[in-house]
Amino acid sequence: MRRDIFQAIADPTRRAIIALIVAQAMTPNAIAEHFDITRQAVSKHLKILTECELVTKNYQGREIYYFLEIDKMKEIDHWLEQFRKIWESRFDQLDTLLTTLKSQQK
Repeated sequence: MRRDIFQAIADPTRRAIIALIVAQAMTPNAIAEHFDITRQAVSKHLKILTECELVTKNYQGREIYYFLEIDKMKEIDHWLEQFRKIWESRFDQLDTLLTTLKSQQK
């Protein structure tokens, strides 16, 4: 069963892993150094992120490097865009209301 990308980003540890590897690919050991959890727990998180295609493994010799798949992140951004438009519209309405109230107080 393929996991949903939103299941992957729902977990704070997985979001932190994504934030770590956004700038550069990292090995599981290097990632694990940033957390107070076991290497095996980090591996489970990486497995979920890999299943969701948010990260990809790249073998370099005996090392495995994980890097972020930007196109999958764009899929999340595309989904969020619909809500971003609603939020911006509501902020604009609030700004208009506050401007109106401020001008009425003068």
